[in-house]
Amino acid sequence: MNTVHRVVYSFARAMALIGGVVLLALILITCVSILGRAANTALHSELVMGLMPGLAQGLLDAGVGAVRGSYELVEAGMAFCIFAFLPFCQVTAGHASVDVFTNALPRGINRVLETLITLLFAAALILIAAQLYGGLERKLSSGQTSLLLEYPIWWSYAASLFGAVMAALAGIYVALTRLYELVTGRVIMANAVGANH
Repeated sequence: MNTVHRVVYSFARAMALIGGVVLLALILITCVSILGRAANTALHSELVMGLMPGLAQGLLDAGVGAVRGSYELVEAGMAFCIFAFLPFCQVTAGHASVDVFTNALPRGINRVLETLITLLFAAALILIAAQLYGGLERKLSSGQTSLLLEYPIWWSYAASLFGAVMAALAGIYVALTRLYELVTGRVIMANAVGANH
């Protein structure tokens, strides 16, 4: 593994780990919100209000219930997570592939197809990043905020844009590497380790 690939791989791995931490936080928020909503429903029930009205009302007054704005947080966080995982998936060739037809082709043709696919994927990632940038500009100028938490919507776009730019850079790197491998015959990146179907 050459130095450039090691650096790109390490950065992509770090992005995936950050995405994993954010995803874990979103899972915890969702679980706490669901448990809070269930507890709130139980505290409002006739049985609990009849048996221990003071405790039930005290817990309700303390705010036992769903996490306020949990949907907004999950929506914003999931967009970032997707883009945070993409660089690692791209660098490790971890995308799912359907190779029923290509298994019968010679290795040389498969290498050309792999290179073409990585070039198209890089172009798609660049387009996505460019569109997110346009969306960020629009949200920034509109001053739009989320409904419940009232945080500026552009924050979500900025976080997603960061991940999308990193994914686009990883896509460009992989495409150029595959093109170099095709032209020179050298192997810099391992062959696809993705989920083959």
